[in-house]
Amino acid sequence: MNIGIDGNEANIKDRVGVNKYAYEMLWGLYKLNIKKENPNNLIVYLKDEPLPDLPKETNNFKYKVLAGGGLWILSKLTPYLFKNPEKIEVLFSPSHYTPPILPIKRVCSIMDLGYLNNSEHFEKKVFWQLKYWSAISIFVSKRILTISDSSKQDIVRHYPSTAKKIFVTHLGYDKDRFNLDVDKDLVRRVKNKYSIVDDYILFVSTLKPSKNIEGLVEAFSQIIFKYPNLSLVVAGKKGWMFEKINEKVKSLGLEKKVIFTDYFPEEERPALMAGCKFYILPSFWEGFGIEILSAFGCGKSVVVSNIGSIPEVAGKAGIYVNPNNVGSITKGIEKVLNMNEKEYNSIVNLGFEQAKKFSWEECSRKILEVIEKIND
Repeated sequence: MNIGIDGNEANIKDRVGVNKYAYEMLWGLYKLNIKKENPNNLIVYLKDEPLPDLPKETNNFKYKVLAGGGLWILSKLTPYLFKNPEKIEVLFSPSHYTPPILPIKRVCSIMDLGYLNNSEHFEKKVFWQLKYWSAISIFVSKRILTISDSSKQDIVRHYPSTAKKIFVTHLGYDKDRFNLDVDKDLVRRVKNKYSIVDDYILFVSTLKPSKNIEGLVEAFSQIIFKYPNLSLVVAGKKGWMFEKINEKVKSLGLEKKVIFTDYFPEEERPALMAGCKFYILPSFWEGFGIEILSAFGCGKSVVVSNIGSIPEVAGKAGIYVNPNNVGSITKGIEKVLNMNEKEYNSIVNLGFEQAKKFSWEECSRKILEVIEKIND
C-alpha cells in the first residue's frame, strides 16, 4: 500500500503537544514497516528538509520536500497530490488540518474539541482556523483518529455523522527515559541551571490559558506560608496570551517562589520530573495529558483536573481537583504534601500500574491498522 503522511508537525525542533504525537507516530509507523514481511511504501511530505532525528530513508520510506511557506497544505500539498506522482492511496494527517479537496482517501487526527467551549482562550485567528478547518477535516476524512474516549464522545456529540468512522488510539510515553533510573547527577545539574534550591511542585506544558496556570499560581499562593521551603516550577515555552500569567505572579508577590524555565531541551524533561515532589496539571481541558504518564513512570504522584480525558489517563492514581475552583486546587496540593510515606507509596504504585496500560507502540499499531483497512 502506498501511504502518504503529512510530516510537518513532526519536523519541528522544539516539539510540544501535537508535534510530539506526530513525531512518535512517524517513528512508530517507520518501525512497524521495517518488521512487515510485505512493507508499505511510506512517503512523508514536508515543506522543509527533514531534521536529523527523523527516521532515515529506506527503500520503503521516503521524504518528498515541497518547499513553501504559509498555507502550505493548500498552496503546495494539495496541487501536488492532485497529480499524485507517488500514487498514494491514502493520506494520513496527524493533525486537525488535512486538504479540504482531494481525490485521495484521507485519515486525520483530532486531538480534542476543547476550543469550541473555550474560545476566549485563543487568539481569534487561531480559534477560527481551528474551528472551521477541523470541521472540514472531520467531514472529508474517511477515517478519524482521536486520542481518548472522552475526545471521541465530544466529537460524536458535535458531529454525529462521525460515529462509525472515528477510532481511539491512546497515546503513550517513553518508558526508557521516564523511570526510576533517571541520572541523579542530571537532576542536580538541571536544578542548578534553573536555580531550583527548594523542593518543588512541577507543571510541564505550553503556557497558554487552557492550562489554568493562573489558577495554579493563585492556589499555590494560598499554601506557601505553610511550606516556605517549597517552590512552583512552571516548565514550558510561552504560548499565546501568556502575559497574564506573569502579571498574576507579580500581583501575588511570588517572583521568588515561582520559577519559569521557558522552553527547555527535551533531554532535561526526565530530570525535572524525577526531581519534583509531584506533578500538577489543573487544565480546563486536555485531549490526553502525556506528562501524567511520564510522572507515573518516574514514581511521582499527580494532582490533576477532574475533567475530560484526564481521569481516563490518570485512573485511580490521580488526585483530582476542580479546575474552576482555586480552593479545590489548593486542597489537592495539600493532600499530597500531607501524605505520610505509606500513603504516598501506595498512590505511586497505582501510578506504575496505570502507566502500563499505555504505549506508543500500541498507538502506532492501531493507527496503521486503521489506515490499512480504510477500504473495508
